[in-house]
Amino acid sequence: MDHQEIIIVDFGGQYSQIIARRVREWHVFCEVIPYKKAFEVIKEKKPEGIIFTGGADSVYDENPPRISTEIYDLGIPILGICYGMQLIASDLGGKVELGDAKEFGKTKTQLDIDSPFFKELMETNQVWMSHHDMVTKLPEEFETIASTDLSVHAAMANHKKHIYGVQFHPEVHHTHEGKDMLKNFLYDICGCTGDWTMENYVKAAINNIREEVGEGKVLLALSGGVDSSVCAKLLTEAIGNQLTCIFVDHGLMRKNEGDEVEAAFKDSGMNFIRVNAQERFLKKLEGVTEPEEKRKIIGEEFIRVFEEEGKKIGQVDYLAQGTIYPDVIESGEGEAAVIKSHHNVGGLPEVVDFKGLIEPLRDLFKDEVRELGEEIGLADYLVWRQPFPGPGLGIRVIGEITKEKLDILRDADYIYRDEIKKAGLERAINQYFAVLTSNRSVGVMGDYRTYDYTLALRGVTTTDFMTADWARIPYDILEKISSRIVGEVKHINRIVYDITSKPPATIEWE
Repeated sequence: MDHQEIIIVDFGGQYSQIIARRVREWHVFCEVIPYKKAFEVIKEKKPEGIIFTGGADSVYDENPPRISTEIYDLGIPILGICYGMQLIASDLGGKVELGDAKEFGKTKTQLDIDSPFFKELMETNQVWMSHHDMVTKLPEEFETIASTDLSVHAAMANHKKHIYGVQFHPEVHHTHEGKDMLKNFLYDICGCTGDWTMENYVKAAINNIREEVGEGKVLLALSGGVDSSVCAKLLTEAIGNQLTCIFVDHGLMRKNEGDEVEAAFKDSGMNFIRVNAQERFLKKLEGVTEPEEKRKIIGEEFIRVFEEEGKKIGQVDYLAQGTIYPDVIESGEGEAAVIKSHHNVGGLPEVVDFKGLIEPLRDLFKDEVRELGEEIGLADYLVWRQPFPGPGLGIRVIGEITKEKLDILRDADYIYRDEIKKAGLERAINQYFAVLTSNRSVGVMGDYRTYDYTLALRGVTTTDFMTADWARIPYDILEKISSRIVGEVKHINRIVYDITSKPPATIEWE
């Protein structure tokens, strides 16, 4: 796809992918590249701009993450964020030291609104700080463009060379006008025009799929979720009946979901096959309690099923998956730590009996996938279906998985989703689900003592699924949900509601 691009150099910062999402929101394409590979990529691609991310290291450590200083002579605008700013200062002759006091959280900041980076913003602003190192001396030809009570140089600029640094994080929502700061960098400093759109992406993706697949046959792992449904529609547009969609019912689906997926796709014009593999998966998962092991077992078994089904229908050349960008990031690609292995990324077995993988959504965030679905005309109820992880309820049953536990969770989760829908909150809460914990506690029902499971309810609001806030569900609705579940579902006598945001938690429990 021919488009303008920003390269984000990842120094291991926790917000690296949020930066990418914010750039995409301004319709500018970007890639996150590990710092060890970034300089060569930048020389080859000649992007419109470069962003250095934050990171946990200090520039004065013995071997901190660095990039070739030749990057400053390429004539490409650069923005350094937190560690990125400190690295620029250190590389170009400034000084970075451990501060007398740490600066964390919401911070009142004075901006130089004559700088193009802060163009048309409020002079007194709120930003989000998260650092203990500070730039104490600017490099030559740099000037201070923002300050706080603790940071004399909260932001710096070399306007002539278009190199900027900010000690705070403009990419997070807590920085009030951070989104506009990034827009100023992208449009006014880098000269971007916003040519990254789903309309353009669809055309490019279809061409790329056709070019790669040729006359080959493709198997798609179709779960019926948003990602795989959009993937199925896009692949159908590109290669038609060269595509076979295989729905593996692994017995870890929500209540009635297997039948619903089959009803949605069986007569849609796609080649659709349903494989009932419940017993096979549950046998593989017997006695397994560790979340990463569960994910990898489920991922490997998925591939084995696809290989077997592919052989039944003749020669199959490619496996297609609805992998999206957060899946890739959380599975530890680049400099990021492995948070959890996704069954279709980190959970893939080493040997896959296909020529290759087709992953047309791999560069997209969840909201971009929904936008793409609408662009290609996918049914609205599929575009806005509740997100569901590939391992399904296998990672929503804490500890060992049994059919009995799955059935308990299915019934409880159904009630939860039913009441959220009745309350008209299904669009307001981006994801909501129940988790059957391994905790059991004493309860009283009627005149009898019970010793049953604790069920956790989770609800979050988010735009990108890289960060999320817990949903403020009204108490009366939570009360109704709790009463129904305890009254209608056997073996649950206690309900708790998860009020943890992401980070520090993830959206799923496992």
